[in-house]
Amino acid sequence: MGGVSRLEEQIYLCIDLKSFYASVECVERKLDPLVTNLAVADPERSEKTICLAISPAMKALGIKNRCRVFQIPKDVQYIMAPPRMKLYIQYSVDIYGIYLKYISKEDIHVYSIDECFLDVTHYLSMYHISAKELALRIMEDIKITKGITATAGIGTNLYLAKVALDIMAKHSEDNIGYLNEELYQKTLWKHRPLTDFWRIGKGISNSLNHIGIFNMGDITCANENSLYRLFGIDAELLIDHAWGRETTTMADIKAYKPKSNSVSNGQVLARDYSFEECRLIVKEMTDALCLDMAAKSVITGSLSLMIGYSNEMGLKPSIGTITMSITTNSYRLIIPYVMGLYERIVEKSIPIRRLSLSCNHIVNDAYEQYDLFTDQTELEKDKKLQKAALEIKERFGKNALVRGMDLQEAGTTIERNRQIGGHKSGE
Repeated sequence: MGGVSRLEEQIYLCIDLKSFYASVECVERKLDPLVTNLAVADPERSEKTICLAISPAMKALGIKNRCRVFQIPKDVQYIMAPPRMKLYIQYSVDIYGIYLKYISKEDIHVYSIDECFLDVTHYLSMYHISAKELALRIMEDIKITKGITATAGIGTNLYLAKVALDIMAKHSEDNIGYLNEELYQKTLWKHRPLTDFWRIGKGISNSLNHIGIFNMGDITCANENSLYRLFGIDAELLIDHAWGRETTTMADIKAYKPKSNSVSNGQVLARDYSFEECRLIVKEMTDALCLDMAAKSVITGSLSLMIGYSNEMGLKPSIGTITMSITTNSYRLIIPYVMGLYERIVEKSIPIRRLSLSCNHIVNDAYEQYDLFTDQTELEKDKKLQKAALEIKERFGKNALVRGMDLQEAGTTIERNRQIGGHKSGE
């Protein structure tokens, strides 16, 4: 939409879909999420499973979002809705279509499935309305069209819009909060806890508490050298945010290109797995990543593996990286390296509960490299098999073609192929 004139103040909206997954489930049941107790959680899992979302009515009872099922008070009657990730994605896509009725895609940044940033700077004069009026118009459209209640933050930069949403909108009758730098400093410098602010987790908060910093105002008065010693270059962002400053713009986000790329696959296992059982899971994940790379026409020469142990053991995860003598996406060539790494880093007598595998520094497959021991005839066969497998899966579904190892009792691939983001797709 062009540059911003010196007289034109930058204005952003940050819109959040309230208790999104739970609200979708209520809408699908023709129920009001503001008065209906509903939790999105898989009833087939144990009571320790995390609720992906709870309805606003349950939040009003003091129940924390993302709680575990057993943490819901026994005297609270509620509906347990199994996750339907494909349905939530479709709702999110439909709501993105609503944003496009008002704002160009170049001025929209999708932050998550239920949250979006909009640069509305140039649209206010075009529509002859205020930022609040535009926010209300979009929120009303979402409510009428999809039945979902939205909240919004308005800010003179991306950070302030996000904080206005997270902190100010909660206390507003119209579900809209507004902040500029002056208002932020006046109203939020003494706000606690620090974890209410975007990008400040418990770890950062605890580190700040240890040096006598408990709110954003304290950060502006702190010795900057002490902050840089604690947080390194990240201290610069922390200091800027304490003053309510943010230099990143929508144009910066759209122009960003990562220096390096990777693909990864991770999962939390439904039970503790032995070293031998988990060997199968590592092979399955390697196969999935190789197919993913083939689909993207990329290859790798480096792999990282993380193995997390049963929570009852209290051990730190085992982590390792290996550099191959080749760059490829062939399962046949990659699997010996992965299994060698697995054998080397894992505590064999400790039960395993979670793992992740990453292919690092991926590049276009035009840069594929072999060593003297690579059988290129077999490699070409692998490529043809990968291509055929991808075509079959694309046409008939991921489980239309699986390896024999996936049929073993300890295998998870078939079940995970029915999921989106580790949760049931709803099909």
